[in-house]
Amino acid sequence: MSPRLKITILYLLGFSIDLANMFIVNAAYPTIQRELGASVAQLAWIANMYALGLTVVIPLGTWMARRLGERRLLIISLFLFAVASLGIGLAGSIHALLAWRLVQGLGGGLLIPVGQAMAYRACPPEGRAGLTALVMMTALLVPALSPAAGGLLVDYVSWRAIFLSMIPLALLTAGFAWWWLPADASAQDSSRLDVRGLGLSVVALACLLLGMSMLGQPEQGAGAVLAMGAALAAAVAYVVHARRAVSPVLDLSLLQDIQLRTGLVIYLCVPGGFAGVSMVAALYFQNTLGLSATQTGALMMPWAIAACLAILTTRHAFARLGSKPLFLAGIAIDVCGIALLATPLAQQGIGRIAAFAAMGLGASLCTSAAQSAAFQDVAPSRMGDASALWNINRQLSFCIGTVLLGSVLACLLVQHADDPSMAYRQCFVVAALLALLPLPFVMRLPMPRAFAPISH
Repeated sequence: MSPRLKITILYLLGFSIDLANMFIVNAAYPTIQRELGASVAQLAWIANMYALGLTVVIPLGTWMARRLGERRLLIISLFLFAVASLGIGLAGSIHALLAWRLVQGLGGGLLIPVGQAMAYRACPPEGRAGLTALVMMTALLVPALSPAAGGLLVDYVSWRAIFLSMIPLALLTAGFAWWWLPADASAQDSSRLDVRGLGLSVVALACLLLGMSMLGQPEQGAGAVLAMGAALAAAVAYVVHARRAVSPVLDLSLLQDIQLRTGLVIYLCVPGGFAGVSMVAALYFQNTLGLSATQTGALMMPWAIAACLAILTTRHAFARLGSKPLFLAGIAIDVCGIALLATPLAQQGIGRIAAFAAMGLGASLCTSAAQSAAFQDVAPSRMGDASALWNINRQLSFCIGTVLLGSVLACLLVQHADDPSMAYRQCFVVAALLALLPLPFVMRLPMPRAFAPISH
């Protein structure tokens, strides 16, 4: 087995653990609520605490990888994740569970960017589309299978088994990292940690996540405004600081790379937008159209089939066409799918299936091309910094999409209290317009060679 294949397997294992840990817990919420006496708000923080831990530690990961070595950091993060999983499995209260969930996020947040940087650095530019296809297939299959596995564990063992089952997976991956990866050099980077930048970035990200989590709760409107204001102030302060710092904890100069910058915007608006659309659609189908939860969940099947087709298409088309045609096609198809939900056809089964298939095809064309393009021109020495920016954006995109469209829907439902269907249809129109936002960035991308005019 080649070293490159070993690194790829390690990254995909770590990525799978992270994804499974996010989605497998969905089946356990009712049981946790009963056994630990948790409120609905506390249940929501089971996901929020993990996301918070993931997001705030990512800026620290790049410096730690240089300081400790990537092999050591991967093993440390996996052991931290395993210890936190044990703590959650033995938690006697919801407060203990949430505390350990935060620690678990810290371990996962160190794991993914380091593994991603290693995998893309080891892969030559012409082979990164193939690596992205494997990553996207993992991102497709694990969330689809995890809830069912979690349901089996809850029904036949215990909700605690969900988290305890993560321990052997994490330790096995740590063993592979110890066995497969070369030892880190004894002389690691001795550069000083950008403490001020780390503090500002953590405050900005934590306040942003906190503010977004409170936006959907009218009684916490003032707190949401304060948190979002603090996030904006800290973000502006960090940008000013990063322009002067020698080694900023998050290297914003990488955003000068047009492919990386466009990929980040695409991910924020298209996959992030779908997170919001799927929530609004679930409410529309069940609360207004009277569909069951099973019928609503089944719509992810045509989405997954179309997404798989898009991933396979991108793997072969990216090297020949480049990212621009794939972005344009993906956005157009995705917008058509979202817009279809705003029409009377969404009240028919065939219309809903067509809408979700189009969204799966369009969003996955965009996502696969974005991940391949984002790291295409990044120097190997800066891959860790690029990976940190990418993963922060990935975490935030799903939160922002859900909160934004959820807030729009709440306002529209008040305006159309006598006709909720109109509120949902208008919300889908807003979502379709949001998916068009990356177009100015896409149009600035260079014309692919295959379509370049022939000079005479």
